Amino acid sequence: MPRTTLSLALLQQRDHGSRQDNLDAIAADLRAVAADGAQLVLLQELHNGAYFCQCEDSAEFERAESIPGPSTEFLAKLAAELNLVIVASLFERRAAGLYHNTAVVLDKTSGIVGKYRKMHIPDDPGFYEKFYFTPGDLGFEPIETSLGRLGVLVCWDQWYPEAARLMALRGADILLYPTAIGWDPTDSEAERQRQREAWLTVQRGHAIANGLPLAACNRVGLEPAPQGGAGIQFWGNSFACGPQGEMLAHAGSEQPARLLVKVDLQRSEQVRRIWPFLRDRRIDAYGEILRRYRD
Repeated sequence: MPRTTLSLALLQQRDHGSRQDNLDAIAADLRAVAADGAQLVLLQELHNGAYFCQCEDSAEFERAESIPGPSTEFLAKLAAELNLVIVASLFERRAAGLYHNTAVVLDKTSGIVGKYRKMHIPDDPGFYEKFYFTPGDLGFEPIETSLGRLGVLVCWDQWYPEAARLMALRGADILLYPTAIGWDPTDSEAERQRQREAWLTVQRGHAIANGLPLAACNRVGLEPAPQGGAGIQFWGNSFACGPQGEMLAHAGSEQPARLLVKVDLQRSEQVRRIWPFLRDRRIDAYGEILRRYRD
């Protein structure tokens, strides 16, 4: 990566009720962080609307759009105007009956420079993503930008050390996770704390194990279930950490936030020299990791 520091912004937002209202809010926040010196901006998962995967409803496919399409055109213009690299998160219509949960990277100099289709697709109460999304088929490939090689993954991917490791092995300079995760509002406070701490801990572990900075941008606010039920209380807590898991910036649980943080890109080189995990990997002994389970 050609520079030693990177000014990274995370936009933790709530749903504003419509695609255009959400894009207008994103545009306002992009202008604000650009004025403060941001170079790279990470948006939350499926930022154009409500988290529609709380139920299975074929009408929700109307939310999907092509890439390139209207949202990428809107964001590409802002990236060029504001001199930004933007990591966006869209419901991609690839073909009739074929849809993906897709992150798109827009570079200030050249529009769309790459995309990543979410590989791990959950299917849990309130998170019925397998109904909507085909698993990704682009692999774990960092996206080349004017700011470096971005290891972009999406939400459920953040629980899998294999995904982070493969991005690192392909030369990613930073790991980035657009996210939509929250509590069932009926969960006890103790359960909420356990879930949030597990989420923070596993990702900080990916940063440490790979010697890379990492950022996750989550949505915030209560989103009612479309067909009744408790809904989801998205817990925010967007954060950025360094290659030893050290917290660089951390948002709260209840309010939208604009996080702006300086990431020291030289620390990965320094940390990997004292903790040479890549050097000491026993690649000759890991064959069984390709099995689902050893019975």
